[in-house]
Amino acid sequence: MKLIHSPTMKLAHSPIVTLIHSPIMKLIHSPTMKLVRSLRAAACGLLVGAALGALPVSGARAQHPAKPWPERPVRVVVPAPPGSAPDALVRMVGMKLSEIWGQPVTVDNIVGASGNIGTDRVAKAAPDGYTLLFNTIGPIAVNITLFGSKLPYDPLRDLVAVSLVAKMPNLLTVNPSLPVNNLQELIALAKASPPGKLRYGTAGPGTTQHLSGELLNTLAGIELTGIPYKSSAQMTTDGIGGQIEVLFHNAPVLIPHIKSGALRPIAITSEQRSPSVPNVPTMIEAGLPGFEITAWFGFMAPAGTPTALVHKISADIARVVAMPDVQERILGQASIPVGNTPEEYDTFIRAEIVKWSKVVKETNVQTD
Repeated sequence: MKLIHSPTMKLAHSPIVTLIHSPIMKLIHSPTMKLVRSLRAAACGLLVGAALGALPVSGARAQHPAKPWPERPVRVVVPAPPGSAPDALVRMVGMKLSEIWGQPVTVDNIVGASGNIGTDRVAKAAPDGYTLLFNTIGPIAVNITLFGSKLPYDPLRDLVAVSLVAKMPNLLTVNPSLPVNNLQELIALAKASPPGKLRYGTAGPGTTQHLSGELLNTLAGIELTGIPYKSSAQMTTDGIGGQIEVLFHNAPVLIPHIKSGALRPIAITSEQRSPSVPNVPTMIEAGLPGFEITAWFGFMAPAGTPTALVHKISADIARVVAMPDVQERILGQASIPVGNTPEEYDTFIRAEIVKWSKVVKETNVQTD
């Protein structure tokens, strides 16, 4: 009650204050002032929006790259020569990826040092998704043991798995001039011949051709001489021409020559027979338990490539591998299509490194 009758409250209700208050209130509630307040609020909203736009964005928006990928051609390095099995496979897959991405996918064959040169080139490339590796088994799973500290990269540290495309066995063949029709006859002939007389070709140390020949020597107790070639194409040509008597090579490369009669099949290096050559027994069936060598090819990227981008590329590769025409082509080459995730491929690679480390040590494979 004291407040109501206080001098301050009496002044508030005085005629003078009432005279002042009345026109001010009319002005405040006039249309002009309402417009001013609306414009002021809009201006504040724009300033706040601009300030927020300058801050880092979190949540769903932050997961999207600032620029779409790819914006330019994607380069795929394959450490194998033109016309080889991995070269043919990556070109088929690359053509499909180009259609999905709307950008050219170029294949760059960089050979040398058992695939180490091309692989190292990708390991040291910018991790932006524009340089990928279509890896072969040697530079990733074998050479880390075979070359040791001389290897210029670490496949587990410097590269990241993207997707395994296909597994591919080798075929053991002989020149038709050699008087053998099966594995046991080949072993018998090798034992009856001077050590090293029978020769087989290799595409370089650590390749599946090299490992196949040395594993045959170890398990069968024979001594075939490995002849290194700079080009697997020349190795195949010499096998057909009789310059070398024994030829291990990727199944897709040799199947046409088997069908033409230019080479005689002895066995296949997979665990099971292939529908593409159903009459050719496995090395295990032919009498060498434990003989299983399968080449494999997949995509890898430089370490540091954004995880989201790695998964996008992997998903697109899996989409291509699942296409009916791609499946038919791979299966028709005595191979197995895969198209797995980065995590699955990484686990596979680590297991293969352990496996081939043991084989390299048991067979005493050398780099020269």
